[in-house]
Amino acid sequence: MKNQLQALLDSALQQLQQQQVIPIDWVNKSTLERTRDNSHGDWASNLAMVAAKAAGLKPRDLAQKIVDALPHNTIISKIEIAGPGFINFYLPAQAEFAVLNTILEQQHQFGRSQYGQQQKIQVEFVSANPTSSLHVGHGRGAAYGMTVANLLEAIGYQVEREYYVNDAGRQMAILATSTFLRYLQLNGAEFKFPSNGYKGDYIFDIAKTVISAHGTQWQHDINAIFMDVPADEVKNDAGEVISGDKEAHIDGLIDNSRRVLGAEGYNVFFRAALDSILDDIKDDLAGFGVSYDQWFSEKTLADDGSIDKVVKRLQDNGFIYEKGGALWFKSTDFGDEKDRVVVRDNGQATYFASDIAYHLNKYERGLDKIVNIWGADHHGYITRVKAAITALGLDANKLDVLLVQFVTLWRGSEQVQMSSRSGQFITLRELRDEVGNDAARFYYITRKSEQHIDFDLDLAKSQSKDNPVYYIQYAHARICRVFDKLQEKGLRFSIAEGQEALSALSLEVERDLVKKLAAYPEVLQQAAVAYEPHHVSNYLKDLASQFHGWYNDHMVLHDDAQIRQARLFLSLAVKQVLANGLQLLGVSAPEKM
Repeated sequence: MKNQLQALLDSALQQLQQQQVIPIDWVNKSTLERTRDNSHGDWASNLAMVAAKAAGLKPRDLAQKIVDALPHNTIISKIEIAGPGFINFYLPAQAEFAVLNTILEQQHQFGRSQYGQQQKIQVEFVSANPTSSLHVGHGRGAAYGMTVANLLEAIGYQVEREYYVNDAGRQMAILATSTFLRYLQLNGAEFKFPSNGYKGDYIFDIAKTVISAHGTQWQHDINAIFMDVPADEVKNDAGEVISGDKEAHIDGLIDNSRRVLGAEGYNVFFRAALDSILDDIKDDLAGFGVSYDQWFSEKTLADDGSIDKVVKRLQDNGFIYEKGGALWFKSTDFGDEKDRVVVRDNGQATYFASDIAYHLNKYERGLDKIVNIWGADHHGYITRVKAAITALGLDANKLDVLLVQFVTLWRGSEQVQMSSRSGQFITLRELRDEVGNDAARFYYITRKSEQHIDFDLDLAKSQSKDNPVYYIQYAHARICRVFDKLQEKGLRFSIAEGQEALSALSLEVERDLVKKLAAYPEVLQQAAVAYEPHHVSNYLKDLASQFHGWYNDHMVLHDDAQIRQARLFLSLAVKQVLANGLQLLGVSAPEKM
């Protein structure tokens, strides 16, 4: 309906431009939107107000000329010029109800479109270091990223979902060394575990798998591991560091572990740790309804020479200089607060260098759009990444970076401590076990990604209208129950009879419900283009609320057969749209609750 109305307005505008009432080169930036109040019609255009200055006319006078220029049609029953110059359109009831037929004809396809014209878009999200299980913060990025990808796919983009596996760099070296040290302890070695090592019980579990596969093959003298290693950090009772250096200590242990194990032995612990944790992450995300088309290894960028290639390209472009034995990227030339090291004085590439190479790889895939979803703590990283992309001679505007804010857990009025004394965060799996996937997926996307979320665990588990996900799912289940009751009463329903009876939907609340259903495709497109899934969750809450209110006040299984058929037809359309929206959010649409 919006497209039809817009076509009529475009035709009127074209006529007025030909008549030189409006300049031929005037660019139309007006809007056509649904009215919030039925007394103002069904749709309203601000075309006259937007074009008035260019036309040199008062908005209301121009509005009348636009109305006079509209082509003859059968979809508008009445037009009013209101306020400062709005053009309000009133539609006949049968035109409004046509959307119900469309919903039941298109079913799960209703709302979907080809707006994206099959352009290729990549959404990279979560990409947490494979050093431990995912925590509740990663869960928000997972739910948000998967939903954004779903929405983009629904409006006609070819979407590639990707996880960037940070399997190179210092954190992985600390993980491999921590696993080796636990292996030594399990085989009888006694020593103080480094303060900067990974201490979780899962490291013992990984070390046990190495013992199962290799026995004591990689056992070494503990003195050789700690030889010439700087002292570990020591703190006083107040928590203040009084001696030692935990960073230098763990780096020394990494170097010695590599030396005594050799490349083969070190790789045993590296692969055992990486594979175990990455498998856990994959399993956790799959259980959360989050899937990927590609898991991209950072390590491959060094192995295939991609990092060296991108550094040379930046050098050739004049954006690399040497200082203190290191290679620096001139990111200040592009608005960054300081230049950034890409190759350290020891010849090792930095994480930033890997990231530049990774983004070059993305650009070389021929993607039309690239979307990175990062944690809020990566805010300062955006400028330098876009700077590097520009320095490579690429279009940085092709990259959109979305930041996901932190999550605070609550039980009623009490905040839940997010980590224990050992520094282990509450995991995504623990959250899922407590509140379920549906509640977690829904609550994670109820606000803009850059806004903080207060996650109320008790509310998420409650079965009341205060719990939006329950209230929406209950609306779907309630409609299913209506059709069960229909059979129990020996009554029947048919799509054809429902279509014929639509004129029986005479109540204002029914008309509002139909208008709400008709708005779904617009909401879906708006949410996808803006990367804002909360528009869909808010829409579903409103739709469920309107349905419950109507259902509570008006009998669906009415004694009058025509009213009954019409209301069942409307209910079926509501059920379909609820299911469509929930599916995109990764939330189930139960038939019984």
